Amino acid sequence: MSKIIEQSTIAAHNEPQLANLRADYQYLGEQLRRRGIDIDAIKAKAAAFAVALPSWGVGTGGTRFARFAGIGEPRNVFDKVQDCGVIHQLVGITPTVSPHLPWDKTTDYAELREYAGSFGLNFDCVNSNTFQDQKGQAHSYKFGSLTHADAATRQQAVEHNIECIEIGKALGAKALTVWVGDGSNFPGQQHFGRSFERYIESNRKIYAALPSDWQMFLEHKMFEPAFYSTVLQDWGSSYIAATALGEKAKCLVDLGHHAPNVNIEMIVTRLAATGKLAGFHFNDSKYGDDDLDSGSINPYQLFLIFNELVDAEARKLPNFKPEYMLDQSHNVTDPIESLMNSATEVQRAYVQALLIDRAALEGFQDGCDALQATRTLKQAYTTDVTPILALARAEAGAAVDPVGAYRASGYRARVGAERPAVASSGGGIV
Repeated sequence: MSKIIEQSTIAAHNEPQLANLRADYQYLGEQLRRRGIDIDAIKAKAAAFAVALPSWGVGTGGTRFARFAGIGEPRNVFDKVQDCGVIHQLVGITPTVSPHLPWDKTTDYAELREYAGSFGLNFDCVNSNTFQDQKGQAHSYKFGSLTHADAATRQQAVEHNIECIEIGKALGAKALTVWVGDGSNFPGQQHFGRSFERYIESNRKIYAALPSDWQMFLEHKMFEPAFYSTVLQDWGSSYIAATALGEKAKCLVDLGHHAPNVNIEMIVTRLAATGKLAGFHFNDSKYGDDDLDSGSINPYQLFLIFNELVDAEARKLPNFKPEYMLDQSHNVTDPIESLMNSATEVQRAYVQALLIDRAALEGFQDGCDALQATRTLKQAYTTDVTPILALARAEAGAAVDPVGAYRASGYRARVGAERPAVASSGGGIV
């Protein structure tokens, strides 16, 4: 397996930190032992945790107003995969890349798959794009794609999704994620009932093209780009559509795609209980679909989500195998640094959730002891699990301090010299 950053560079950066790290790990282990928790067992689960990287996430993001180009931005999907390889090398828990089409189209997908494999990477869910018009496209998506009033436009969107499945098969992927921006900006612009019927009708054609071992993930979003109504606006509509399509269709939850203060952890529970939870696009937000770094605004919510996920796993719910992926826009940070930090924060929430005393929690719930129940959660959440995460990385040959090791490697400056600068552009989310 190719190493983009010299392993000796990582080892040299780790070495001065290892003695203190092991001491911190031993101290935490003693604390957890008194709570009946085996720290080594927790570390093993932390090491086995994985979250996928979005191919588009390694480029500099933007807003509707402006995009400010970064240094050494990836020029094509091969550059994106290389940057993802750096992230995985340093954090050790991001072994898959989720491509977005047509942004990541290339001429030889076998070559791309082999190139990713050289960095220890595989491909995750394939994402289609019918929220933008592409060069040479016969029909515009300005007024919708899979739900457009015009049958030819809908068919064009269906064919694009089927093409994504074919490309995904060549890359070794096993799922298709469908998100559409279809909706309306004015009352009366769109018939709510007919548009939803067209959504299901179009997706039935896509569903029919799925290989037997594939899944189809339906992603809902409350608003944007449509600001009055969105066809698939919440988890209820997503569940209705997924149920109508069949067993292979499930509901994908993006943490930024809800109204403010929605109880996302309860949505997780409902979808998991019905076998319709596809997985997550992790990010964070303050106001809307901000696509900020995971855990940067509301880390307790992230922990509460993993509380429900760990509980579902412990109860061995049927069809429970959620896929995890980061989905963020990095406007003012180095995307590689943000993705490394975010992957670690998602892993942190998972490990903290593993520390919950579930027998005690259930007892307090059944005994109607609200305060002790919430204190049980807080005990796990306030436990600093950094030594577990860092030692798991070190033992896997990754970095104790991923951001520090990355900066010490000089990777960004190196690719900045190799990749031509990209001029700043107008608005654009990615």
